[in-house]
Order: sequence, then structure tokens, then C-alpha cells
Amino acid sequence: MKLLLIQGANMEHLGRRQPELYGTTTAKELDSMVRRRARELGVSIDILYTNTEGEAVTAIYKAERAAIDGIIFNPAGFLHAGHALRDCLRSIQAPAIEVHITNIEKRGYGSITSEAAVGMIAGFGVQSYILAIDAMATRLKG
Repeated sequence: MKLLLIQGANMEHLGRRQPELYGTTTAKELDSMVRRRARELGVSIDILYTNTEGEAVTAIYKAERAAIDGIIFNPAGFLHAGHALRDCLRSIQAPAIEVHITNIEKRGYGSITSEAAVGMIAGFGVQSYILAIDAMATRLKG
């Protein structure tokens, strides 16, 4: 089973950017947690950080051609205007799970991309990523 995790705009500054909202776990630490959980489940995972929506779209289409099994994504800064990302996710076969560190609804944000996801996990801090990997693995083993 092969997954792709896409981290959207501003996620590379995790741990330094607004720690009162996003915590102090750095992107590197989160990557280690994600890779460890994936290994425990026997899942392969690639991680892409991008501040460019087009780069995320290109990566998804490339992963689709490579027969990716599932996508986990945090649209982050693309949350509000990620129409191209949403349309890309709608056009592929692999299921996608949207993930957020904070509860975006509680913060008054809606997600443009969420309608293209099979589900969303939000509000559990960096643990949201672990929950998303578990949910995707369960769905794919289905």
C-alpha cells in the first residue's frame, strides 16, 4: 500500500508558525511520526511540502499515474481558494483524506477542498495525521 501526504502552503514552518494554534512539533518531527506510523502499518508514504497549489496538483496526477493507493492532504493555505486542487482530487481514482491540526470549523473556516475528500480529520493536533493514516489504511484494506 502506497500513500502520498501533501502538506500545503505554510506547513513547512510547523513548530515555528503560531505555536499557540499549531503546537511546537516541527515539520521534521511530524514527518518522523508519520513515517513511523506508516511503517508500523506496513504502508509506504511519500511526503511533499509545497507552497504552490500547481505543484500539489502535479504531484497528485503523477502519483495517480504511478497507481498510488491513497492521498492524505492538509491544504493549509489552499483551504480557502484551492479550486484547482479540489478539481484534481475529484478527477483521480485514489481516495483522499483531508487533515487539519486545528478544528477549522470551530475557527470559522470552511474548506474548498473537503468535498473532494472521502473524509476529514481535524482538531486533534499532529495526532490528526496518525488518525488519517490509520483511517486510510483501514479503508484500503476494507
